[in-house]
Amino acid sequence: MDSLATMPKYEAYKDSGVDWLGEVPQSWEIVPIRGLLNFRNEKNDPVKTEDVLSLSIANGVTQYSEEGRGGNKRKDDLSAYKIARPNDIVMNSMNVIVRAVGVSKFFGAISPVYYALYAKNEDVSIPYYARIFQDVGFQRGLLRLGKGILIKFGDDGKMNTIRMKISQGDLKTLLFPRPDNETQIAIANFLNKKTKQIDEAIAIKEKQIALLKERKQIIIQKAVTQGLDPNVPMKDSGVDWIGEIPEHWEVEKLFGLCRFVRGNSAFSKDELLNRGKYIALQYGKTYKVDKVDERYEFYVNEEFYKKSQVVNFGDVIFISTSETIEDLGHSVIYNRNELGLLGGEQVLIKPNNDRVNHYYIYYSTKVFSKELRKYATGIKVFRFNIDDLKTIYTAIPPMKEQKRIVEHISTQSKIIDQTISLQENQIVKLKEYKTTLINSAVTGKIKVT
Repeated sequence: MDSLATMPKYEAYKDSGVDWLGEVPQSWEIVPIRGLLNFRNEKNDPVKTEDVLSLSIANGVTQYSEEGRGGNKRKDDLSAYKIARPNDIVMNSMNVIVRAVGVSKFFGAISPVYYALYAKNEDVSIPYYARIFQDVGFQRGLLRLGKGILIKFGDDGKMNTIRMKISQGDLKTLLFPRPDNETQIAIANFLNKKTKQIDEAIAIKEKQIALLKERKQIIIQKAVTQGLDPNVPMKDSGVDWIGEIPEHWEVEKLFGLCRFVRGNSAFSKDELLNRGKYIALQYGKTYKVDKVDERYEFYVNEEFYKKSQVVNFGDVIFISTSETIEDLGHSVIYNRNELGLLGGEQVLIKPNNDRVNHYYIYYSTKVFSKELRKYATGIKVFRFNIDDLKTIYTAIPPMKEQKRIVEHISTQSKIIDQTISLQENQIVKLKEYKTTLINSAVTGKIKVT
């Protein structure tokens, strides 16, 4: 990707008087939004259309369908809805701060919480101004206008969800840059081309990550069902998902190898601490990781202690309830010496260390977790129960062989994980570059030709 530092600049700049804009090219005007865009307040009453438009950050403006379950749920009575027309900028007044903005290709009805804006005259390029509404710098500038603020922070301490009502009246007070129409169009075309290239590069890396994860899964599955010796005599395990296993291995129910604990501790996400006496294994946190180690920093204190819910080193945690079938049965190994406390919506398995290596069982869970999905009940929320887990069979080699298998998987997984981490870091840098590129182009920090 091109370095922003080497891209051409305008000959002269001036102070825009707008915090988020900073300096802009000397020839650019700074004008109120009402000099550029009009709010379309056309009602859908009498009914002009039965088509409902939906809006999401990921997909922009789409036509709502039950299958897609868009962000604007259809109501039986559409008379309170407003109209959006092709080439309107559509935004969610509650989520514009997180880029819930798109340009509509459709004629349709939009929720009363949405705004639709259209060009005041032919000198206004909708694609250019849509980019401004999606610009991170502009979004930060909106923070002072928000009403009814609800802010949530991610695990890394960064804001990742903000719902703020931005009124039409407040939006009309905003000042926007106005380069000439030719420059507006050039900037929009430039960004369309460049962001497409960046998105394609990100998609390639995401595909590479998916392939690496698939390769890791194959390594695990082969090791815990076939072992490491390709020449060993094999036998039928009698279990479909396991297939053939080495002749000297056994097949046993998990119930005979482990003790099971149903999670019922009542602590919620809001009650987690950055420091505390016990590691808090709350469902909303554990499903995001594969291992609870020193990087996992969520705690609770004595008021939540239950002897029956204690988690020890080498225990394995199962996610037993999930909004997606893919996360159901996700397993996490507890790799800390401090005591943990198990939260709800999870099942804990405590391996019998005399018969099975805890890491071997953990790697086995990565294979048989798919079998648990066969027991899933529910429509919007999926779950299995502890009795379902007790029916699962797994292949068990001798203890020495278990340890060799664990070492093999750990070594291969470390190599793959390092490669995945590298790809993920590159994706982060591409996204940061994309954000900076958009801001630099729409505010004139670089000159687009």
